[in-house]
Amino acid sequence: MKNKTVLSFIFLVLMTMSALAQGRFPDGTPISDWFTKVQETRIETLGKAYRITDYGVLHDSTSLQTEKIQAVIDKAYENGGGVVVIPMGTYLSGSLFFKPNTHLHLEEGAVLKGSDDISNFALLETRMEGQTVKYFSALVNADNVDGFTVSGSGALDGNGLRYWKAFWLRRSFNPDCTNMDEMRPRILYVSNSKDVQISGIKMRNSPFWTSHYYRCENLKLLDLHISAPEKPVKAPSSDAIDLDVCHNVLIKNCYLSVNDDAIALKGGKGPHADKDPNNGANYNIIIENSVFGFCHSALTCGSESIHSYNIIFRNNTLNKAKKLLQLKMRPDTPQLYEFIVLENVKGNVGSMLFVKPWTQFFDLKGEEGIKKSFAKNITLSNIELDVNILFDVVNSNQYELSNFVFEKMNIQANKPEIHQDYIKNFTINDVTVNNNALKSN
Repeated sequence: MKNKTVLSFIFLVLMTMSALAQGRFPDGTPISDWFTKVQETRIETLGKAYRITDYGVLHDSTSLQTEKIQAVIDKAYENGGGVVVIPMGTYLSGSLFFKPNTHLHLEEGAVLKGSDDISNFALLETRMEGQTVKYFSALVNADNVDGFTVSGSGALDGNGLRYWKAFWLRRSFNPDCTNMDEMRPRILYVSNSKDVQISGIKMRNSPFWTSHYYRCENLKLLDLHISAPEKPVKAPSSDAIDLDVCHNVLIKNCYLSVNDDAIALKGGKGPHADKDPNNGANYNIIIENSVFGFCHSALTCGSESIHSYNIIFRNNTLNKAKKLLQLKMRPDTPQLYEFIVLENVKGNVGSMLFVKPWTQFFDLKGEEGIKKSFAKNITLSNIELDVNILFDVVNSNQYELSNFVFEKMNIQANKPEIHQDYIKNFTINDVTVNNNALKSN
């Protein structure tokens, strides 16, 4: 029986690698042509251009102009759609709401800057930390806007310094305060939409998560530069990209450096998260040709995630990231992470693989016994890294790890130990660590 299991695993490994070579996702699903068709947003094809300074918005970085900018968006919508153009200059605003057939374009030198007063952001039902709750809107919001685009070479600036200082002050006063207790907006939130493209722009200094996508299908994030500082004041919870119940996603040619996860796969949390219709899986996601600067992790599954699969992370470079792949295993949430491939990755990182129980704000909501989680069919291939910790994994009865593959690796590690017995069916092939060849047990 054991031999049968081993043979089945070897067959699965071969099928996974063959699928990638033939343009398929790790579970064998074909990768559609949509992922290869990358085109620059052409705003002249999207309708009339509404330049905000032609409609009473002033070149003034100190005056709050939310209502005037929203009036331009509304005018474009009422006239059948068009592109709201932000010209060179800095424009201060609270929450803005884009509508069907309206788009945002930021010209070179344009900065749409968020207010540092939370009262300028609408309080409404939204999605935060794997829950549908009443919370604050983002600087730029777009719901049910199929075909929505944000383009240009300008910037969305979250103006986060005041929020960061307030967060750390609250945390020092009350160490148990949650991420949402200090009221903070995101920069960009797009929800319930198809065929969305965000390209070219900079997003920086977010008070909270930088960009968040909920229930989006066919989402392209291209040539983005997303940043939030580690110091002198840390930008807490400033995730660059949060994918929340999304599928068919391409992240390409981006630079991501924030004081939290660069790319985090969300989708729900809690003991009954898999029964809640507001929650769901993330799948069919390709992350490629990007650079990851300082961040807590380049790719994270969790902490609010019930199912993530068919994830390809390839042709990426790491520079000062704390972790390459992080699997946050919540004992209060049923989780399944599977069919994940990381290939052609180079650079330096703190930990290559990080798998540990994640108990922040743990809540079984009165139930007894943990919810066991699973991670399986995960492959790391063609990896060339300098690392501090190669295998940063805790063995735990809270989860089960199986069918992992390390292959074609050249690693320099301060802590090179690998505990192969922590993972059921763990294959090591053509792996060199500190100039020594490793083999499977």
